[in-house]
Amino acid sequence: MTQPYHVLRPQSSTPVLFICDHASHAVPQELESLGLPDDERFRHIGWDIGAARVTEHLSELFNATAVLSGVSRLVIDCNRPPGHATSICEISDGTIVPGNHGLAENCRNQRAEQWYHPYQEAIARHLSRLENQGGVAAVIAIHSFTPSMNGQARPWPVAVLWNQDDRVAAPLMAALRGQGINCGDNEPYSGRIANHTVDRHGQDHGRPHVSIEIRQDEIDTETGAKAWAERLAQALRPILSELLEHIPA
Repeated sequence: MTQPYHVLRPQSSTPVLFICDHASHAVPQELESLGLPDDERFRHIGWDIGAARVTEHLSELFNATAVLSGVSRLVIDCNRPPGHATSICEISDGTIVPGNHGLAENCRNQRAEQWYHPYQEAIARHLSRLENQGGVAAVIAIHSFTPSMNGQARPWPVAVLWNQDDRVAAPLMAALRGQGINCGDNEPYSGRIANHTVDRHGQDHGRPHVSIEIRQDEIDTETGAKAWAERLAQALRPILSELLEHIPA
């Protein structure tokens, strides 16, 4: 049975919560694959390829809690508020999604109740748990993006998305660039436009936060996902240690 979210290390006291909005390509059985073949649901329109494995490795490296969405973004995009134009897409990157066409409002609301709200509530619950132990917790979101879109190559192997608060974003970009990495700044998407979950749980509560986008051809293997998690952990650890207490060495 498809679950709305999965939690790793739910009792961790490390004051960092890793989240992955597009961790899964799962479609509940009752939605009959949304009328799509597996090869469509398993490509980037269905999930952020490699992002879940990077999140899992980061959770292990920091001994930190992670919350990962359990349903495909084609069912409902957990990084969009319900009712948003791209919350439930009828077409995605040229692919028509039959199961989303002409969806009645009560069906849209039901999907939000089943999948979006439980995921968002789990994030809020674990952040409250961490902060009830003392201090503030940080929110780190992991996403991935395609090597090209609409014929345009995307040269950044990694990018940092942020809006108003650059406490994590600015030093993270500097650290990655210091490693000789071409790190994008609000590329290929802007964190000032589409960063719903991090804005909701990070920015709106004054918590340190950032979204990290990794190009999918960098993390579509276990070796790549693990290497990028280790690289990001090395860059993030001193930054988070400056902002938070009890970050494991």
